Amino acid sequence: MVRSIKSLKGLTLQAKDGIVGEVDEVFFDDEKWAIRYLIVKTGNWLLGRSVLISPYSVETILWTQGSIIVSLTRKQVEESPDIDSDQPVSRQMEQQYFAYYRWPYYWTGVGTWGDNTYPPMMSGGYGAGLRPTALTAGQKNQEPKDSEMPEGDVHLRSSKEVMGYKIEATDAEFGHIEDLFFEEGSWKIRYLVIDTKSFWPSKSIILPPDWVDSVSWSNRKFRIKLPGRVIKQAPEYDPTYPIDRDFEKRLYGYYRIPGYWELEGASTKQQIFK
Repeated sequence: MVRSIKSLKGLTLQAKDGIVGEVDEVFFDDEKWAIRYLIVKTGNWLLGRSVLISPYSVETILWTQGSIIVSLTRKQVEESPDIDSDQPVSRQMEQQYFAYYRWPYYWTGVGTWGDNTYPPMMSGGYGAGLRPTALTAGQKNQEPKDSEMPEGDVHLRSSKEVMGYKIEATDAEFGHIEDLFFEEGSWKIRYLVIDTKSFWPSKSIILPPDWVDSVSWSNRKFRIKLPGRVIKQAPEYDPTYPIDRDFEKRLYGYYRIPGYWELEGASTKQQIFK
């Protein structure tokens, strides 16, 4: 099932021994289009510090209760590397974070999560049934040498930042980003929700990120590799109803591409509607 990223905001993060804080936004990967971290505000507990929580640690989301259950302790979260969520997150920072929790890197391999579609601890792969344990003080000091660290790679984007980004088809602008939808379990971003009211009254659009040709972060613009006339005729999205598989089949059928549930990982950047 797909869920709105905005629906994560305000959910309480519940550790094994107490509350950590509330979700404020997320960082997503602009290469593989997946949520990599929940940004959690800890309130008075850690003097207002925001912490990053990886989906690796998420056991379940209790939507009706407004909480996310994680396999961490408050002490683990408190002693985790302090990554400033207001600044770009580099790959070096992530290495320290994953070394602390003893988790495999998600950026190695061809899958969304390394060689997996789902976070390894959920999929039965590496770490299944295990719980991360913090490194000792001595291990923390054994950081990789500079020569072993990849160059800085600002590849994570704030969900809050992209809201309002303009959407440009091959022939015209037609709206802006209103929300993002992600798939539960895989944490993969499946759709961009486009507000088109200024261009096409009473028309709501969702687009798979496969159609994003490029993103101009400096100009706050997503460029879509389709003409506006094609997008305008796509099945209309009704925000009062959840996105179910029947709607997804109609949407992907209209664009004449296989659904992600049919062929995960296959490229859908095809030349259609010539």
